[in-house]
Amino acid sequence: MLDMNLFKQISPCEYADALPREQFIDYSISSLWPQPPRIAGPAFTVFCQPGDHLMLHAAIYEASPGDIIVVKSDPQFAAAGGNVCAIAKERGIAGFVIDGVIRDLAETRDIQFPVFARGVIPFPGSKKAYSPLNQTIECGGVTVNPGDIIIADEEGIAVVPKDQAESAYEIAKARTDKDAQTTLQQWQDNHKRNIDNIISKLK
Repeated sequence: MLDMNLFKQISPCEYADALPREQFIDYSISSLWPQPPRIAGPAFTVFCQPGDHLMLHAAIYEASPGDIIVVKSDPQFAAAGGNVCAIAKERGIAGFVIDGVIRDLAETRDIQFPVFARGVIPFPGSKKAYSPLNQTIECGGVTVNPGDIIIADEEGIAVVPKDQAESAYEIAKARTDKDAQTTLQQWQDNHKRNIDNIISKLK
């Protein structure tokens, strides 16, 4: 079983060495409060029908502790509010990644529940439309499957396909360790040499 604490120790930036661009969620989906903690966990996926948020409300009771609930929802209606976020936190959900919007941001910020979304709107969705939970969805331009590993912080959101999780972690960890052992002067020397080489070939 994969240890999510290991994934959480590494910035989404380092996963850029292991994953193609299409595995990084659109930058307009970001933390709704400053300096959020980094979260990492398996995706529990939710699709909400247009104008509706029933299935996210159902998901907070179906997802397991440590899961990150990943949602595709209508950006014209709030998919969740303060009470939903509070219950999710109480149940051990690591956070929300929502291709959509929420409301009650102040309450969510006060309880320090990590929510990455497009923004805030006061008006909620309805609770009338059913969709199966934990199906493949599109979130922020990325195809997300149930169980894919999500790593999210103020730098962005990486989606690691579950069948590539171990190799992606190893590559990202190697990059992290290399950076930690490199001084700024060493980095600058290598950087300038690389830039000079590239430019000389392009002239």
